[in-house]
Amino acid sequence: MLESLREEISRLHGELPRNGLVTWTSGNVSGRDPSTGLVVIKPSGVRYADLSPEHMVVVNVEGETVEGDLLPSTDFASHLYIYRARPDVGGIVHTHSPYATAFAAVGREIPCVLTAVADEFGGPIPCGGYASIGGEEIGTEVVRSIGASPAVLLKNHGVFAVGSTAESAMKAAVMTEDAARTVFLANQLGEPHEIPPAEIERAHRRYLEEYGQAGK
Repeated sequence: MLESLREEISRLHGELPRNGLVTWTSGNVSGRDPSTGLVVIKPSGVRYADLSPEHMVVVNVEGETVEGDLLPSTDFASHLYIYRARPDVGGIVHTHSPYATAFAAVGREIPCVLTAVADEFGGPIPCGGYASIGGEEIGTEVVRSIGASPAVLLKNHGVFAVGSTAESAMKAAVMTEDAARTVFLANQLGEPHEIPPAEIERAHRRYLEEYGQAGK
């Protein structure tokens, strides 16, 4: 079932350790199939090196396992809450990437002091409140606090990134950590200067409308 989506989600899990976004078995990726609404997600507690498409778990948005021999990620209820609340979301990535999670540990947003942040996020990367692990509470807080950003920090926890596809959610997760690292280093040198709101809006619009090869 959903062979191509299983393969994509399995492949994207390899990007998490490759980009330094997770340690051991922390973090997860999920993707929603647009035709059936079913969700493919990582099994709980399986090391990344051992994952294959066959290990991925297929669940429906009510949380019932449709296919798979392993238990889904302990974050699956929150993933499903986000999918139910956000029809535009087709992929979710959760990480504990170190620099971004450092901002989350102190409850601080990542300010928009870089053109890369303006382009990708359209403003500061927000930081939501604390939410308990294991149920829908994290998903509820993600939906409440993420706004129009493709990523949000959760206080004392880590990063949740969303996108129209799992690939675009992964990009947002990678860019969140890159921004957090650079801003952290800038803070060691002095006080970073925030980009004016009008310029953030212009840069973000240009990035969405003109960047890449979509017009060819």
